[in-house]
Amino acid sequence: MKKEIQTKNEAWLHAVRLRTLPLALASIFAGSFLAAWKNEFRWEILLLASLTTIFLQILSNLSNDYGDTIHGADSSEREGPVRAVQSGLISLQEMKGAMYLFGALSLFSGLLLLYLAVQDWILFALFLGLGLAAIWAAISYTSGSKPYGYSGLGDISVFVFFGLLGVLGTFFLHTLSFEPITIFIGISLGLFSTAVLNINNIRDIESDQKAGKRSIPVRIGRKAAVQYNWALLAGGYFCLLAFALLSEELLSLGATLAWPIMMKVGYGVQHAQSSAETDPFLKKMAMSTLLWVILFGIGLLF
Repeated sequence: MKKEIQTKNEAWLHAVRLRTLPLALASIFAGSFLAAWKNEFRWEILLLASLTTIFLQILSNLSNDYGDTIHGADSSEREGPVRAVQSGLISLQEMKGAMYLFGALSLFSGLLLLYLAVQDWILFALFLGLGLAAIWAAISYTSGSKPYGYSGLGDISVFVFFGLLGVLGTFFLHTLSFEPITIFIGISLGLFSTAVLNINNIRDIESDQKAGKRSIPVRIGRKAAVQYNWALLAGGYFCLLAFALLSEELLSLGATLAWPIMMKVGYGVQHAQSSAETDPFLKKMAMSTLLWVILFGIGLLF
């Protein structure tokens, strides 16, 4: 049963979706742990990269609330949590204004991050382009005339921005170098982050079908989407094993201590009978991913 939103402040908290922020920070922490492993960690890079990522994630959440409302995915028939604009407490114009605000904040903090990290103007321009692409991806997931999330391309975007670019980009901003073996950790985080989106889309499969949102679960069906979820989880641990063996950092396998939690999430999603039963596993998957990163970092450094 949906929880009714009573006040405007509560509506804004729903729109921001605080439970998604740990997942957004996971790739930043992973890249920073890898930089510390190479003895090139910088606190200012960690702080500004984290701040920029938080702004981008909030922008994405606000845009998703706005876009799903105007495209019909957030209707009264939707069984997931009530959205802010759908509640009627926040207007479309107010939501659009908030999107502009967090877009500007993410751009400002990102420029400051690049100013401190990168002295070469070519690299500065390259990372600025990636940052603008991240802003575009955050806004265009469900907003605009042709939102890519409605075509089933959200998984690719999450894999790239929450995995490969998040980890490798953060590592590069710390070290100004590229370490090929770090790709395995970028892939791991990308797969786990995609699993979070997949669980979200499994929860919303019925309302998305009615709204014409062709997510992966809508395209392949719930049973195949659950199998896809298991493949994402297993793939993440396979890449961790590859990193540990190739780097000879076997203590990094301490991240496998998070596996029982992720297995519980996988089984929970598999056996959930409704959207309401599926919804709690979104937060659990996001938190277990952050736990995975922390355990990985502890094993890698100590």
